[in-house]
Amino acid sequence: MKRFCLTLDLKNDPELIAAYEFYHAKENIWPEIANGIKACGILTMEIYRVATRLLMILETEDNFELKTGFDKMLQKPRQKEWAALMEKFQQRLAFAKPGELWVEMKSIFQLN
Repeated sequence: MKRFCLTLDLKNDPELIAAYEFYHAKENIWPEIANGIKACGILTMEIYRVATRLLMILETEDNFELKTGFDKMLQKPRQKEWAALMEKFQQRLAFAKPGELWVEMKSIFQLN
């Protein structure tokens, strides 16, 4: 199993932040989105928030590659529609590469 941590900011607007959290509540997430995430090799996904900063933790199959996995996910039902909706709430990080939304974080410490 692999683990990835990614980060992204939300727009600094309390109403948009509340709407983003609404869409991510277990009872509100579109079933096609959850199914598409799992179908591309992601075993678990968690998103945490502090202020406008988001942290996403993915646990994946061993052969999962981030870019190809996300590209594969975008081909699943309703994923492009979901991505367009989420972009209304999200703000790219200043240091993100062109075309990059979620930025992969580097692991710098582990206590086992």
